[in-house]
Amino acid sequence: MKQIRLNAFDMNCVGHIQQGMWRHPRDRSTDYTKLDYWTGLARTLERGLFDGLFLADVLGVYDVFQGSSDAAIREAVQVPLGDPLLLIPAMAQATTHLSFGVTANLSYEPPFTFARRMSTLDHLTDGRIGWNIVTGYLDSAARAMGLDAQVAHDDRYDVADAYMDAVYKLWEGSWAPDAVQRNRTTGVFADPSRVRSVSHESAHFRMNGIHLCEPSPQRTPVLYQAGSSGRGRKFAATHAECVFVNGTSKSTVAPIVADIRKKAVAAGRKADDILIFVGATIVTGRTDEEAKEKLADYQRYASEDGALAHMCGSLGIDFSTYAPEDPITMVKTQAIVSNLEAIAKRPEGPQMTKKKLVESLVLGGRQKPIVGGPQTIADELIAWTTEADVDGFILARTVTPECFADFVDLVVPALQERGAYKTAYSDGALRQKLFAGGTSLLPDRHPAAARRGW
Repeated sequence: MKQIRLNAFDMNCVGHIQQGMWRHPRDRSTDYTKLDYWTGLARTLERGLFDGLFLADVLGVYDVFQGSSDAAIREAVQVPLGDPLLLIPAMAQATTHLSFGVTANLSYEPPFTFARRMSTLDHLTDGRIGWNIVTGYLDSAARAMGLDAQVAHDDRYDVADAYMDAVYKLWEGSWAPDAVQRNRTTGVFADPSRVRSVSHESAHFRMNGIHLCEPSPQRTPVLYQAGSSGRGRKFAATHAECVFVNGTSKSTVAPIVADIRKKAVAAGRKADDILIFVGATIVTGRTDEEAKEKLADYQRYASEDGALAHMCGSLGIDFSTYAPEDPITMVKTQAIVSNLEAIAKRPEGPQMTKKKLVESLVLGGRQKPIVGGPQTIADELIAWTTEADVDGFILARTVTPECFADFVDLVVPALQERGAYKTAYSDGALRQKLFAGGTSLLPDRHPAAARRGW
């Protein structure tokens, strides 16, 4: 049986995916500015043998709904928002094995400085860092960075390809494996002949310099990516090691998974070089009935305006202009194309109205929760791995931290009893934990390997 891999999904903010849950009396997400909130979460996830904590991020505000950011600010929809990278050293200190996938937008930071920050984190976590590669989807972020609007969706991936080549040169090619000597007798810390300046020049970036960090445990961090559009899948098949997909059913996700794996092989990689995670929201209890009661309790706090503010921003469509019974027209935007495609594939199809869409936002978010006792949840997760060929799940929070504690205490043992989940961590860096039998470095067939040259 396939061993399920798990990442928790969170963000350095109050309202992440399921909007309104911060109002629940047991929710602690308003403590997001406190380090003990994050170190406590990290310890809980490590107790449950989670592979990692995946931290989302955006650089703008959700200002499409009703033509302003008022609803997002009022409902705490991913604003206020702190920098996710600054949380990681504290959580790494509090744990031994838990890894961290952090979102960083390549559209607004030069490759040279970004490469140093990720190498530093890889050192400080002893090889437990991954990078979620994003190009952004909010026009508000582009304006905040001094642009009139963001680059067109597919063109952003062209920029991303160039960016990856630049950071690969820094991480993989600037320092030879034997450059660092640390020889106290000769007084040579590093051999200058084994360190070189790397240059990159393309339509998007110019760079010439020595990578400022010595080689970290993984050199290139584990590469995460969440693009499920046609162009996004091509990018993922070329670069990504872990791909996150969203889908309303196993039947819609299965062909996406198959296509990504097929494209990976066409790019000279192996199909199992990529692990595919599907987004999920879990509400569980000791029994199915208890879980249903918990869901009903949570629903009392769900925010419709918060959900619409989030959805409108990520789709680039203002649903406030629609009457309840108006059919929704999925026009092309420069936001998250795969989300538009996912909604278009729902059973309602052309009959999707604003009213039906709002009714589907069960807990103030697009993900319909999986609800049930431990065995029910285990059945459903295992079914996803067999019917859709996914490798694991990225679990969004509801009421925190109890949603993750419930999963650890109830669902993890049920999965372990079925032989579908590990009973102990393996040793090594994140890449070694995810890909058993491998090394901490990217395999030679990955495009980054071409930039080594030592």
